[in-house]
Amino acid sequence: MCKKIFIGATGQHCGKTTISLSLMHLAQQKYRRVGFMKPIGPKWIEFNGTIVDKDAAMFSTVFGVEEDVELMSPVTLAPGTTRRFLDGEMDPEAPRKAIRAACDRLEEKYDFLIIEGAGHGGVGSVVGMNNARIAAELNAPVLLVTGGGIGNVIDAVELNLALYQREHADVRIIMANKLVPEKRVNTLGYLEKAFAETDIMVTSAFDYLPTLADPTLLHVSELLGLPLKGDPTDRSRLCHTIQLGAASSQRVIDSLDDSTLLIVTSSRDELLVTASSLHHIPEYRKKLAGLVIGGHVAVSDITQRIIDDSNIPYIRMAETSSEIFYQLREHVSKIGPEDREKIDLINSIAERYINFEAIDAMI
Repeated sequence: MCKKIFIGATGQHCGKTTISLSLMHLAQQKYRRVGFMKPIGPKWIEFNGTIVDKDAAMFSTVFGVEEDVELMSPVTLAPGTTRRFLDGEMDPEAPRKAIRAACDRLEEKYDFLIIEGAGHGGVGSVVGMNNARIAAELNAPVLLVTGGGIGNVIDAVELNLALYQREHADVRIIMANKLVPEKRVNTLGYLEKAFAETDIMVTSAFDYLPTLADPTLLHVSELLGLPLKGDPTDRSRLCHTIQLGAASSQRVIDSLDDSTLLIVTSSRDELLVTASSLHHIPEYRKKLAGLVIGGHVAVSDITQRIIDDSNIPYIRMAETSSEIFYQLREHVSKIGPEDREKIDLINSIAERYINFEAIDAMI
């Protein structure tokens, strides 16, 4: 018999995918066959000739189960889907039937199945299948991922619990994630007090780690919709800091932190040449992850030759440096199949912080 767990969250960016990856890794140490499913896919891509959710594609690649990717992503919210559903052009039972059928087949193949929701409890309501309803339909106990505070976490959990209870879904675990390290014990103590009169277990996941929130060069390229040029082996490199190269060249170089993505205006020949030249020096290669070169003015021929010869990773775009800077600063990095550094880090930390046996016992 296949054991199931539904990974929900109180909102976006709580860390559902990180927790799902962690549980996949930990479950594989106990169960022979561990599967994954993303019933509703709000962010879809074309993968191996079919349209699937991005997370499903990532899990299928990382865990080598590409043949199951269509079952892992039975419903995707491609453009126009919600309008067609509300206009009555789709069978209102189609999403539920597709999710149910896919889950039944995955249960036949696996001993432990991780089902990841999308966003907060209400996501998917527009097609009649929100997270809470899916968990109830699939009879999957729910683990609800939250942020790392106290008051705001309790408020968010109560708001989501109301929907899960209305749909008769069984929330058994609250997992606080992205905890402030020095407040971890205190935070968990108060959360346990808040839910002491319920049957819900309160547990914890990761401390807040900037590394897990930092984008890779490939993510930046995808976000901007432009190619990453230079050394292709650096595409998975994490960008810990995003810095605007507005000061003098010497001051900019002196102020570089580790693995900085430097945004430079295309007319700053001296800074572009200096940064490119330093790419060959290990001390500065560690500090400078790559460049985003912005501006309508063309880069001079000699400067462009120096950039290309250095093989420093860079992205060229027409927007001004300040526009790029604010766009990237607002970006929240997501995990992709290329992010082996992040995935390996997640797995190693999960073994220390997540009590899989306690979670398994609750479901």
